[in-house]
Amino acid sequence: QQTLQQRVRANMAANGVAKPSAGEGKLTYMSGFGNHFETEAVEGALPVGQNSPQRCPYDLYAEQISGTAFTMDRANNQRTWVYRVTPSVMHEPFTLVEGDAQQKLVSRFGGIRGDPNQMRWSPMPIPESGEVDFVDGITTMAGSGDASSKNGLAIHMYAANKSMERVLQNSDGDFLIVPQEGGLRLQTELGILEVHPREICVIPRGIVFRVALLNESARGYILEIFNQHFVLPSLGPIGANGLANPRDFQYPVAAYEHTGEEMSTKMVNKFGGSLYQSTMRKTPFDVVAWHGNYAPYKYDLERFNTMGTISFDHPDPSIFTVLSCPGAVPGESAADFVIFPP
Repeated sequence: QQTLQQRVRANMAANGVAKPSAGEGKLTYMSGFGNHFETEAVEGALPVGQNSPQRCPYDLYAEQISGTAFTMDRANNQRTWVYRVTPSVMHEPFTLVEGDAQQKLVSRFGGIRGDPNQMRWSPMPIPESGEVDFVDGITTMAGSGDASSKNGLAIHMYAANKSMERVLQNSDGDFLIVPQEGGLRLQTELGILEVHPREICVIPRGIVFRVALLNESARGYILEIFNQHFVLPSLGPIGANGLANPRDFQYPVAAYEHTGEEMSTKMVNKFGGSLYQSTMRKTPFDVVAWHGNYAPYKYDLERFNTMGTISFDHPDPSIFTVLSCPGAVPGESAADFVIFPP
């Protein structure tokens, strides 16, 4: 591993690349829901006309992150090619995580007896003692289906008082994160996002990320979907514009880090409804360039264009849908994220 890193660093230094781009200063974004983006933190890092050449620029390593099957039709195919300093498979074997975090996180609901009563939840209390990061602060409140069968969803709440030092990879589904109190800085393989209350972000399945708190503490909600990915709802007779407009969704630009020295990163992987841990002798945030349409994104809920009634009756709440996850039956959703703005 050290030899690989040294070779890439030497190649980049020989081409005048002085230091990594780790997202310092004001963040910039690319706009457009589901667009095919290309971005590079170092000029010339993206191969031209090829996804996986025998030798990538700067001796980087090409990997494809697949959000759908290879054979999915082109209109719905999601994947991204990344060009990184070291291969992502360079980590130690995973072992089961022990402790409270494992017990509070639920992804299998088939054997749980349901309750038909109407329920609501108060906000999670901010931890007053000990250090609780994003992973330890997640508690499952409801759900259906099973992450192992890629069917269903889970609703979690989180409350944290410490930024993550380790990193998290969710192999079960997409995380839609809704901050209620305190801002978050999410460092992902594909770049950096900052999200605040009245904003949301989506971290797709398989993307490694780390959550840093922008305030002393943070809490909020998470909608996790196991089967497909979020899409924008069809507008039908509304027309071409309205609700959440595609141009208002923001994606990160490439930003990478590597220290030039051997380092250790602890990684937690949510897989099959359980938490596993491993150690990487590298940083996972070493993607120098990427192109594709499978990436994390954020959205400012204040840009939602509300469609309201102007007559005598009340419309169905589906008219307030921001994002939807398609179900197995056309016209039905596995999950909808809906807001009721003023």
